[in-house]
Amino acid sequence: MLLDRDGTINVRIPDGYVTAPEELLLLPGAADGVARLTRAGCRTVLVTNQRGVARGLLSREGLVAVHRHLDALLAPAGGRLDAVAVCPHEQGACRCRKPLDGLFREALSRAPWARAERCVMVGDMPSDLEPAAGLGMRTEQVSAARDLAEVARLLAPSVRGSVVPRGEGHVP
Repeated sequence: MLLDRDGTINVRIPDGYVTAPEELLLLPGAADGVARLTRAGCRTVLVTNQRGVARGLLSREGLVAVHRHLDALLAPAGGRLDAVAVCPHEQGACRCRKPLDGLFREALSRAPWARAERCVMVGDMPSDLEPAAGLGMRTEQVSAARDLAEVARLLAPSVRGSVVPRGEGHVP
């Protein structure tokens, strides 16, 4: 299960970036959605563009701190992220920035148990979903009317038993 961050799990800052842990606020249903996926046996990988690093608004270490805070917010509900794949670059400076597919290819290559046709990408923007669909992944879009908890409720029965058990393979 691949999950976008801003606008899918946490509140998107209009015309800005999450630059400190305390700025990351979960969207309604996000913690419950990730927890439901975790309980269903899904490995969850965060796949996120974070151009604020390239712009000097936060360091890579600061971004790690933001993601540690995200882990801490998800844990009480029973959710967890197994890996994080980040594009810290400016648009046009790399092949990993969504809507290109490089970040998805990197996530798949770092997880030998994962195959695109068995993955689902959940995001809030077409730029999150189009590259995943191009690689053969199923896609699901979240919105104000359809939060991550609702998407997870629909997906959990279909993915239960179709994922690699947590003890097998390696997630960097």
